[in-house]
Amino acid sequence: MRRDARLADGRELFYYDDAATTLGPDRGVDARVLDPRPQTATMRQDVLTGEWVSIASSRQNRVFLPPVDQDPLAPQTAANPSEVPALYDVAVFENRSPSFGPGLASAVAAVGAPEAHDPPRGLDDLEALSLDRTRSSVGRCEVVSFSPDTTGSFGTQTETRARTVIEAWADRTAALSALPGIEQVFPFENRGEAIGVTLHHPHGQIYAYPYVTPRTTRLLDSIDRTAPDLFQRILDSEREGPRVVLAGEHWTAFVPFAARWPIEVHLMPHRQLPDFAATSAEERDELAPLYLRLLRGIDALYDSPTPYIAAWHQAPVNRGRDTVRLHLELTSPRRGADRLKFLAGSEAAMGAWIGDVPPEDAADRIREAISSR
Repeated sequence: MRRDARLADGRELFYYDDAATTLGPDRGVDARVLDPRPQTATMRQDVLTGEWVSIASSRQNRVFLPPVDQDPLAPQTAANPSEVPALYDVAVFENRSPSFGPGLASAVAAVGAPEAHDPPRGLDDLEALSLDRTRSSVGRCEVVSFSPDTTGSFGTQTETRARTVIEAWADRTAALSALPGIEQVFPFENRGEAIGVTLHHPHGQIYAYPYVTPRTTRLLDSIDRTAPDLFQRILDSEREGPRVVLAGEHWTAFVPFAARWPIEVHLMPHRQLPDFAATSAEERDELAPLYLRLLRGIDALYDSPTPYIAAWHQAPVNRGRDTVRLHLELTSPRRGADRLKFLAGSEAAMGAWIGDVPPEDAADRIREAISSR
């Protein structure tokens, strides 16, 4: 069940209750006195690539590794005026220091929000090239708190809680995709200080972009150059090969043929699904325990938790709905117990990757780690 609320500065907050929640229907009111919401950031176009860069200076002020008693995602107390007024199972709310938004042309989304003075004028406008082009960074950035606990990650949640988070991803994907000006919705989790995480609280984020991201643009081009069923071909090939690490009735996880990272696993549904909103109840039910097994296996590779980025790629809102398939790309720079892969000259400057671990060897180790849990 979802319960809607507002924070003191007008940002939206959504409570998602577990199926067998012990929480009552009433939730606390956010009585804080907050500064006005920041002005919507500005995007600048890199004319050499066509890519847009959001310049969001308000992010410089976001919380950085606060003590547990000042955790901004824990339920509010008299001593901790956090972002969530009441005890909860899963909470989703608008980011206080967003990279995109506020400023959408929506009465619901715009309560207490500043105006976007120069929003994009559609995809054709964003894809045009010229010097010194700017647009307002309209969109939306949401925080997804997996639990009121102050430490952990998605992989430390119960199956019931994981299922609630998946329900929240699906609901928010549908809602954000319906907002004017949104072209792609991206749920993700950053885990570990080595990735740049600034909160130890178990949480992820959802970005709603005003454009189709560069990675997805390249993917659409690859589909155009090969076949509309490219994802099915990849899945069929991997299921017959040596790199599958975990499989169910509806989902399969595998190390990809051309893995870039020392640890890289893709998790894909067996049928064409553009996004979480299109998944069935049965697919969500299976995903919860299967995804937990995968994450716990990744943690079992070493004696300490593995840093990672869990990126859920979804089809754009207005393109590729029948060809781009929902899938997870789980990546970690950890190439040893005490070693990380850093993106140096070739990768960072030229986008020319050099893999440190043969994908087949990585799959063997990940399968063994999953079996050990």
